[in-house]
Amino acid sequence: MHPTLEKAKQLQDHLVSVRRRIHRHPELGFQEVETARLVADELAVLGTTPKMGVGGTGVVAEVGAGEGPTVALRADMDALPIQERNTVSYASEVPGVMHACGHDAHVAALLGAASLLREMDLPGRVRLIFQPAEETVDDEGRSGAQRLLEAGVMEGVDAVMAAHMVGDTPVGTMLVSPGPILAATDTFELAILGQACHGAYPHRGIDAIVLAAQVVNAIQSIMARRIDPMEVGVITVGTISGGRKSNILADHVVLTGTIRSFNPQVRQQILDGLREACELTRCQGGDYELRISGGHPATVNDVALTELIRRVAGQVLGLHVLPEKPSPVSEDFGLLARHVPGVYFLVGARPKDGVPRQTHTSHFDIDEDAIPFATALLVEAARHYLLERADSEITKSVLALTHTTQEE
Repeated sequence: MHPTLEKAKQLQDHLVSVRRRIHRHPELGFQEVETARLVADELAVLGTTPKMGVGGTGVVAEVGAGEGPTVALRADMDALPIQERNTVSYASEVPGVMHACGHDAHVAALLGAASLLREMDLPGRVRLIFQPAEETVDDEGRSGAQRLLEAGVMEGVDAVMAAHMVGDTPVGTMLVSPGPILAATDTFELAILGQACHGAYPHRGIDAIVLAAQVVNAIQSIMARRIDPMEVGVITVGTISGGRKSNILADHVVLTGTIRSFNPQVRQQILDGLREACELTRCQGGDYELRISGGHPATVNDVALTELIRRVAGQVLGLHVLPEKPSPVSEDFGLLARHVPGVYFLVGARPKDGVPRQTHTSHFDIDEDAIPFATALLVEAARHYLLERADSEITKSVLALTHTTQEE
């Protein structure tokens, strides 16, 4: 067993205790006050100087030398508005709120990484980012990553990494692939405007429900008939509401939906197709009001960092490495990885009973044996990144010196 993984396993009891404390007391996005305080206290015990209140309720600290490159490790802290149905001893004690996405374990794993990294002689710095509100946005539509960027958290950072637990893959497994692996998101709200009249005289009005039906049908044909079948994307109408009485033509129907894409050109094609579908209302005397809200960009894994984490996982730590399939779900890590090279990888955490647990469900849980693996991956990925950057700089300096000497 690699020494780092062995040391991470020695921390397991404490990290599990931390994870369970957070799990019992989950907090929604931008409300992670007690979680942040717990994180800051743990970091202070390790001898770091944590900054609290970053980007709202975020916590940031650094370990390592003052010179050299900086790599950031990010863990999200927020919970979800879901009532937990697990009967475990550490089940959520907050009605209607639970950690249904593994963020409690992400925090514990990064705290473990902080403990191990501070003992190492690193040729650079590791910035530890405990992020609020990955799952939501504030009143101004800003997610936790956006608020961190506004607070300058990525200034001076050369690369960023994040681990995510998955409850449908065995412990001891890691999944990662280069390129787009999480989708970009957009949401839309569409008001279709007609003209009310008595249902017995439909020719005297403009039926917004009929218009809505035609628009929905047109929306469903965007991916099927407007987009290259080798590309990937989704547009879904999630809600529809309208009408006041059975014998009155509706004058107003509201639809809301979501758009997922990986390719910026495909994203634009879907948005253009949505606007054209809405124009059907005007062809029949109606009108529409369309509001599109841009969400997170696609998360795109850097090729070099992906190869580094694969080597670390397989050759150094001896984990089973699998490709990570692109997923139409989204999260805001892509905002951080858009500023510097980034890698987002999955850590197997299927519970010991063998039953897969899907995120964002009331029965989500993990095998806590996965936490040391996540800790070791974060530590060794950061350490190898800094070492390889240092070796690269030394090589450049030697080549430059040799070139200068030859010229002389």
